[in-house]
Amino acid sequence: MYEAFVAMGATGELADYAKDMRESFQKRTGSFTAEDPWFEARSRAFWDDALVSGFTDHVPDPEDLTEQARTIAARMKRAHRGFFVVDHEQPSPSKNGAPSNVALVDLWSGAVLLVTPLDEAQAVDLEHAEGPIDARVIGLPSTSSLFVLPGAYHHSADALDPATTVLDAARERGLESQVVLDALLRMDLVLRSSSRVKPTFAYRIESLPR
Repeated sequence: MYEAFVAMGATGELADYAKDMRESFQKRTGSFTAEDPWFEARSRAFWDDALVSGFTDHVPDPEDLTEQARTIAARMKRAHRGFFVVDHEQPSPSKNGAPSNVALVDLWSGAVLLVTPLDEAQAVDLEHAEGPIDARVIGLPSTSSLFVLPGAYHHSADALDPATTVLDAARERGLESQVVLDALLRMDLVLRSSSRVKPTFAYRIESLPR
C-alpha cells in the first residue's frame, strides 16, 4: 500500500503536488540530487514525510481509494515520529517464523516502542542499526502491532552523542519535535557532504532554529 501511494506521486495531478512537497521538504531538511549517494535514503524519508502530512488527501477522487487504503492513509497521518535508537538488549522472540520484534527508544519523547519489522530487509536494518534513526511508527486497526514506515532515516553512529546534546538543548527551548528532527536532518547532510567535517561540528546547538 505504501508503494501504491508513492506511485501516485509519479502520475497525473499528484505529480505536481508531490514536486511541491519535495521542494518544501528540502527547504526544511537540506537539498539533495540524484547524483548524491544518499539520494535514495533521503527520497524515502521524503515520502514518509509526505504521506504523514496528508499527501493522499489530494487524490482527485477519494472514491478511487479502497477502504483499506483510506484507513492506512488516516493512520499514517497519526504516526509517531521519533529519534530512535535500537535497544539491542531487549530481543523479542519471533512469531510463526516472522522477524523478531524490535525495541525502539525515542530519545526525544522517552517512549519505548516494540515494533514489528515489515520484512526481512527492515529487520536486518534494525538489527544492525548502531546510530539514531529518524522514523515514523504507526499502528493498524487489524493488528496490535506497531510498524516503522519504510522511509526511516539512519543517522551515522558517530552522530549519536552530539545529536543527543542538540536534543537536550532543543527540549530546553521548547521547540517542536518536527522542527528539531528536520534540523537534525540538515545537520546530517552537513556531515555527509564533507569527509573532513566531524560530527561535533555538523551537529551543533547553534544550527537549531531560533
